[in-house]
Amino acid sequence: MIELIDVHKSFGDVDVLKGISTSFLPGKTNLIIGASGGGKSVLMKCMVGLLTPTSGQINYDGRNFHELDPKSIREVRREIGMLFQGNALFDSYTVEQNIEFPLRMFTDMTPAERLDRVNFCLEQVHLEGVNSKYPAEISGGMKKRVGIARAIALDIKYLFCDEPNSGLDPVTSRVIDELLQEITTDFNITTVINTHDMKTVFDIGDQILFIYEGNKWWEGKKEDVRHFDNPELKAFINASYFQ
Repeated sequence: MIELIDVHKSFGDVDVLKGISTSFLPGKTNLIIGASGGGKSVLMKCMVGLLTPTSGQINYDGRNFHELDPKSIREVRREIGMLFQGNALFDSYTVEQNIEFPLRMFTDMTPAERLDRVNFCLEQVHLEGVNSKYPAEISGGMKKRVGIARAIALDIKYLFCDEPNSGLDPVTSRVIDELLQEITTDFNITTVINTHDMKTVFDIGDQILFIYEGNKWWEGKKEDVRHFDNPELKAFINASYFQ
């Protein structure tokens, strides 16, 4: 479980996050929604350590991430997988080498063990046999699946996804959503997804956090999103359908 306690983040005189408190649960797809500039990307960056909160706590299973010593921070980061909006694959590496990259960095696996893990991860995203291809040789949807495979290479506990459906057609987007939900459930991962795609919200969102102008404006289950009397949330939902 990831627990946020009164998380604030300011840049100079600008308060971007204004006291966010919530919990993200294992085995669930936890979605963060909100307009651009509302704070959801800053919140995710604070959670993975790319930014340091101005105040508050971010706890990984009881460990206050931003107060840990360097060795403990490295241990937590080894438990984190990240799926970037732009995939962030290395163009000069094959698919196999891209997925193998975190295994080389964080483990003492032998080459044979790394290959076994790479193939296992490719099986999870239904991309068996593409080991030797380069990113330029595969489609956008396949690149996203390779990104997921790399994110889970380290047998992670926590998976962060930044706009995973960005730039994808509706059919491929649904494939990615289903993969993320399947992996989350099968491996009991705490998955946190930043998205503005309401189809994703209604298809796979177990727990929804709506951030508005840096505040936790609404939190609940997808079944309640449409029925909650919150004008800002309703406006966001309606606008999202016409993006």
